[in-house]
Amino acid sequence: MLKGKVAVVTGGTRGIGFAIVKKYLENGATVVLCGSRQETADKAVKELKEINPNYNVGGIGLDLNNPEEVEKQFNRIKDQYGSLDILVNNAGISQRESIYDLKPEEFDNILELNVNAMFYCSQVAAKIMKPQGGGVILNTSSMVSIYGQSTGVGYPTSKFAVNGMTKSLARELGKDNIRVNAVAPGVTNTDMVKALPDEIIKPLIATIPLGRVGEPEDVANAFLYLASDMASYVTGEILSVDGAARS
Repeated sequence: MLKGKVAVVTGGTRGIGFAIVKKYLENGATVVLCGSRQETADKAVKELKEINPNYNVGGIGLDLNNPEEVEKQFNRIKDQYGSLDILVNNAGISQRESIYDLKPEEFDNILELNVNAMFYCSQVAAKIMKPQGGGVILNTSSMVSIYGQSTGVGYPTSKFAVNGMTKSLARELGKDNIRVNAVAPGVTNTDMVKALPDEIIKPLIATIPLGRVGEPEDVANAFLYLASDMASYVTGEILSVDGAARS
């Protein structure tokens, strides 16, 4: 579905991001995954190469909060592989502290990575994609971007912003044949969820109509569809992948 496409996936070293990278590689894309450190990026690439030595995958450690470095690395990728067709803005951090305990600098850190870095990456990617004749920008949102959450105001605030940027960029970049969408996962079986005790996870599952938490591959499948030509007339959408969990 993505044969001949070049994709960059931020936060691609584990969890949902790693599943997206693997799904794209399985579908013929060349993928550069970004981690916060070169060591973690190298480890993820090694793991993928062990699955299939023929995967065309590379990894870089990238400070997404440094717009000059983002521009340098994305242009290097374009020069090395010939294009940059798909950007997945997946890197992000969560937060659960009460507003009574949340420090201003912690709130700023959440917005810096979850919102500002997404803008930096999207701006550079759009500048590369426009003269190519188009491309796809995809963002990782969250179910809390629609419903909020009972504690930890910084994370849903950032994800509401992700949705707003997604919809606005879709309208602005449509004329340049650049589609912009987001995926809003629900509770997903990542390392963080696996570490939860039964007394927390079982009541959580009971609120999900499909009766289970999502798997990273469930989310990756949505990212595959939105990146592919099957979604050629889909832009400005926030696609929920949450088992109909609505609370």
